[in-house]
Amino acid sequence: MLFGKSFAEYVRFAMPILVLVAVVGLARLALSLAGVDAAIVKWLSITVATWIGLIYFGIRVHTTGFGSYKQLLPLIFIESCLAEGIIIVGIVISIFTGHANIFSAPEYGGEMNPWLHVGAHLVFGTIVGSLIGWLLGSLILLVTKLVTKGRGATTESA
Repeated sequence: MLFGKSFAEYVRFAMPILVLVAVVGLARLALSLAGVDAAIVKWLSITVATWIGLIYFGIRVHTTGFGSYKQLLPLIFIESCLAEGIIIVGIVISIFTGHANIFSAPEYGGEMNPWLHVGAHLVFGTIVGSLIGWLLGSLILLVTKLVTKGRGATTESA
């Protein structure tokens, strides 16, 4: 239990966004590995998908009665772990095959040592990224609370 919720409850609540992030990230990787030009593949953005999740969580945590600020952090962390995991898989594929893909291209950090690149996604992507996402999501949650003040949250559990 974390902040009164089980891991399964967080995953159930986040499922629409986790599916979005997985579909976008895996499609991005698959198209890149298939040789589709990076100028096309870049339009499938994991960053955009996670931002959609951040906005969704910031609003829905309150409006569904799922929780508040502290429940927002695990949701964003789970989303971040999925996104960073897909990115790391892409970088590791590049390391072992010797062929660049969208996640190891120079414009996406591919000029640095590839293992350092993996480490940066592990540390900064999951930890620092989640904390920054939580701060921004908290602002969205605050605005949601102010806008819905007096209307109350629903009792939908996820």
